[in-house]
Amino acid sequence: MLPLLWTVLLVHVAIYLVNTIGASTIDNLLWLLYLRLPTPTSRKFREQNRLKREVVRLKRDMNNTSSQDEFAKWAKLRRRHDKTMEEYETMNKELASPKSSFDWGVKAVRWVGTSGLKFFLQFWYSKTPVFMLPDGWVPHYVAWVLSFPRAPFGSVSIQIWSNVCATAITTLAEIVTALLLQTGKGASEPVPVPTGAGAGAGAEGTTKGQ
Repeated sequence: MLPLLWTVLLVHVAIYLVNTIGASTIDNLLWLLYLRLPTPTSRKFREQNRLKREVVRLKRDMNNTSSQDEFAKWAKLRRRHDKTMEEYETMNKELASPKSSFDWGVKAVRWVGTSGLKFFLQFWYSKTPVFMLPDGWVPHYVAWVLSFPRAPFGSVSIQIWSNVCATAITTLAEIVTALLLQTGKGASEPVPVPTGAGAGAGAEGTTKGQ
């Protein structure tokens, strides 16, 4: 089992990733992965995509067919289009319920694995020191703050360590982002071409050399 120190850190990394990437983005990605599994829902989803492509194709054929000069052909396409569209809408309704249940389940698991786990750890290990401080390493009042609210004096409580992890991860991410942006900006800047007096002097020297 991971030590409490690393467990809290990993939980906050997960929370930061969820907040940064976005819950809806993660939900959609997991839904697409789920649809790749051999399930009845995935089969319905493939059928829905087929019907969607068929509706688009029939609509395009209708637009390319004159309703006056080729009425019989246009009417046939219209009937097929309406029938396929009805099947497509029915399939959409059938997929709405599984999608809603999936989203609810993913949200529940995500909350339990991140924020819920964080609250549980802070409650369950409220009296457990994350790690002990060396004797006399910090002043008395600082040691009291670090052990707040219920950890033994001279230790770092899980609440304080949790706040330190959250702040450190956010700060580190901002520093890395700023460095990457600065590096990208520097790489995209064009190399300056010498102009003015320097260029004229160079040209003059070349002429004299000839």
